Parts: sequence; structure tokens; C-alpha cells
Amino acid sequence: MGSTNPSTWESISLQKRASLSASIPPEWRIPSHLLPPPSQTDVTIFPKTSGWFTPEELAITSSSAASLLSDLASGKLTSVAVTTAFCKRAAAAHQLTNCLSEIFFDRALATAAKLDDHLARTGKTVGSLHGLPVSLKDNFNLIGVDSTVGFTSHVGDPAKEDALLVEMLRDRLGAVFYVKTNVPTAMMIAETVNNLTGRTVNPKNRRLTSGGSSGGESALIAFGGSVLGVGTDIGGSLRIPAACTGLFTIRPSFGRFPTGCCRSGMPGQEAVHSVNGPLATSLDDLEYYCKSVVDAEPWTTDPKCMPIPWRQPDLPQTASGKTATKLKVGIIWHDNVVLPTPPVTRALQIAKEKLLAAGHEVIDWTKIIGDAHKVGAILLMRMFVADGGKAVAWELERTGEPLRPEMAPFANAEELGSYAMWKLHLERSAFQKRYLDLMRTAGVDVLLGPTMPFAAVENGTFRHVGYTGVFNVLDYSSISFPTGVVVDKDIDRPLKASDGYTPLSSTCAAIHNEYNPEAIHGMPVSLQLTAKRLEEEKAIAMCRIVMHAMA
Repeated sequence: MGSTNPSTWESISLQKRASLSASIPPEWRIPSHLLPPPSQTDVTIFPKTSGWFTPEELAITSSSAASLLSDLASGKLTSVAVTTAFCKRAAAAHQLTNCLSEIFFDRALATAAKLDDHLARTGKTVGSLHGLPVSLKDNFNLIGVDSTVGFTSHVGDPAKEDALLVEMLRDRLGAVFYVKTNVPTAMMIAETVNNLTGRTVNPKNRRLTSGGSSGGESALIAFGGSVLGVGTDIGGSLRIPAACTGLFTIRPSFGRFPTGCCRSGMPGQEAVHSVNGPLATSLDDLEYYCKSVVDAEPWTTDPKCMPIPWRQPDLPQTASGKTATKLKVGIIWHDNVVLPTPPVTRALQIAKEKLLAAGHEVIDWTKIIGDAHKVGAILLMRMFVADGGKAVAWELERTGEPLRPEMAPFANAEELGSYAMWKLHLERSAFQKRYLDLMRTAGVDVLLGPTMPFAAVENGTFRHVGYTGVFNVLDYSSISFPTGVVVDKDIDRPLKASDGYTPLSSTCAAIHNEYNPEAIHGMPVSLQLTAKRLEEEKAIAMCRIVMHAMA
């Protein structure tokens, strides 16, 4: 289709949706009598309760990445068997949540067969991800496959080169690619919705969002259609979807993982870097992926990657220095813009109590930061729209596609000239220095706070990316992790003025006015743990310590 096709955006969208549906083999279309009714919100139970999956398929798709990789390396499982199981479960996930943007099962099974043959002939695996199906966010270029990033204008314009990460995961590490996952328009909405393929919903509750922009990934993994997926993050696009569905993810600092040859919603925008990282159901699988990528020496192919090997984290010790690690944790109770909703605050309170009981030191980071997070969030948005919204407008105009209402700031933006942009870069650098000085002076090891103001939120009502976005401006290593706390409608009641609640902003007031504990009852509550720049190893190790304390 592309830029020369006279078709309107509506017809392109209809054709794309039909093509995507047709790419699911007939044998993997859910029989009509087994389809959950629209009123059924939680569809994660479908694979186990429908009787449509074999015991072997359920066992495979319910296993951890580590367990599957062990069985694949030993020959206990074949890559064809594992890939087939995940293809079928991914097909079901899409039919129930609309989570996929591209499907190429035949290609995946051919790759899996080659990997099985290689292992049979040589007795060796290709790499540390040998034979494992890995799902990819839509923007990762894969030769011959569209990367639409939610625009109708990119349909029918397949990639002519592989993303550097794709090349590394497949050729050096042995991963199998079988699907790409849905994203919002230009990957610039905190929910996964676009005019091309529509809205992706949360498999744990289809009335709720799976987050954005890596929301197709989070929905697929939460359903069990992938055990390990890769997304990207420029303002919270990994951490927000992970928190919406109770997954683990890490937003690494720029330069640790390869980012070259991917499609961007705003190509050339580098005032705040987009980075990529894994989404998984366990911290162990998350760490395994990160170490595998860094051990493959991505700096040999991506000139923007730093030659930093995977390191043993240097953690602070107790006074005796013998066995225990003692952390100094700064708790972000709120960002002075939006108060978290009750379940998030409750999770933070539990974390504080458990950390203190375990011998760690806790300080109130909210009192220290002042207006820093508000400043950071404003800087982020100014950098996003510095081109006056021209990059987004160009793609929309090619097919007559309308701008979605969630992207209104792009319509009202004014383009900055070079001098104004240079001044904005100076403001960003000054902000980074200011925050680092706060961290150094306070002597904190890690920050713990909300990933987002809520545990989950109803479709179409997401507000405020400030909790994640500030760390994109700082380029800090940041993890979102499930705490084990779940929303309880009887405990997590709305805040009232009579209880002393005063909104911190109009956004804060809107979020709390819309807060509905009945709608999100039972959903997991995640928190965000943040270390300094290029401290991915340390962030993972400290997250493990915090989780152990909260267990």
C-alpha cells in the first residue's frame, strides 16, 4: 500500500485486520462454542479450562524460559514442539485480546526445524536462547515483515533489513521469532490503541488496558502466548504495560542493548533515547535475557552500544561486611504532581515496613526531590513535540488518517528552531546534574516508588506518565515488578477530602475522581525500582533483595 496507494486509511485498516485474521491457521481458530462471552473479563483461565489445549501444550506454555531452555538444550524438547505450542497460544491470545500486529508461524516453524537439525547434527546449541520462541514489539524490523508502528501509511512496506537486536537474538543466540505485537499510534500513547488494528485489552480483565506502548507484548505474555518478549521504552512504554499486567521488565540505560535499524514513530528524535528491554514473568528470566544480550557483545555491531560486559553488582554491605546487604532506599510516596491511588500507596507502605524489618534504611525521597519530577515530566513532553508534531502529521497525511485524541499535544505543538533545541538540551543536562547531586548527597542506593498512579485502569482512561518518564530523561536503569499485593475493593477505598485528601493538580483530581476499586479488584500491584545510569546489574540485584524482604 505505502505512500503511493490511493486507498483511504479506513480501507487500509480493514484490509490489514482481515489479513491478520487470515494468517491464523484454521486449526488454531477458537471454536465458536468455546469462545468466552464478551462479558467474561478474565480470559487468562481459558487455556486451562477450555479443553482446547493438550496437556503437553499447556505444560510447555506454562514453563519458565529457563526451564524451556534447559529442556531444549538437552533435547528433551524440540524447538518445533515448543514453537508450535506458543504459536497456538499466541493465536488464542490475539483472538481474545487483539494483541498481535504481525503473524508468521510458518517462518517460525521453519527456523525451529533448522535449529533442531543443528542440535541433532552437532550436539551444540546455537546460543543461550537456542530454540526459544521470542515475541517482538511491532517496531523491530524483520526482513519481509511490516513494521507499521500503528500507522496505516506503513502497511505494505515490509522491512528490508533486520533490526540489530533481531539479528543478534536469532543468529548469535538462537531465538525463534513467530509474532510481532500491537502498539499505539507512533508508540506515543500509554495505552495500546491505534486506527490500524484497534485496541489491545488486558487478558486479566478485558475492561482494563494492557498499557502502552508495549501493550501487545504485555497482553501476549500475561495470557501465556509468549514466555519472553522484547519491547521498547521512551517514556514508560515497557514499565507501564508490565505494571498493568503484573509482569517484570527493565528499562535499561541507553547503550547497553542494541537499538539500531528499528522503526521509530518519530525518526531522528534523540533528545530522549528510546531503549529496548525484555518483559517476562520472573526476575530470573529477565536477568538471563539481559546477560545473554550483553554477553553477545552488541557493541561489535551497534556503534551506539557501550563495550560494558555484564558485571557482578557491587552492593553495599552491613557494618560487619560479612554477609548481609544493607540498602538505603528512597521511597517516592508521590511525585508532587499526582498522588498514587490507595492500592499503590498501600504497597509502598508494606514495602517500607518490610524493608525496615529486614534491616534496610528507608528515607522519604518525596521531601528531597521537591519539584524535580514535575520539571522532568515537562522536559520530556517538550522534547517529544519539539518538531511541532511534524513527524506524526506527515505519516497521518499520507493516507488521510486522523490524529487520535490521546495525541492532542502533537497537534498543538510549535516547532523549535535549532537554537531553541540546543537550549532545551542544556535544560535537560542541568536537570540530570541536579538529580544526580540529590542522589549523591542523600547517599541512596535505590529509589522505590509507583510505576504509575494506579494498579490498573479502565480502557481509555490512562493519565500521567510522570512516574516513569522522569527516569527516561535521566536515563536511569529502572525495573517494574509485581509486589504480590493485589487490589482489595474493601480496603483500597477512594480518598476523600474528609480524610485529608487534597489534589496536587488537576490531573491528580481527575485520576482520583475516576478511581474505581470495584473495576480493578484483584489486579496485581506493581512498583518501580530505580538505580542510577548504567546500573542494570545492580538494579536487578537490588530488586531481588526488595522482593525477598516483601515476601
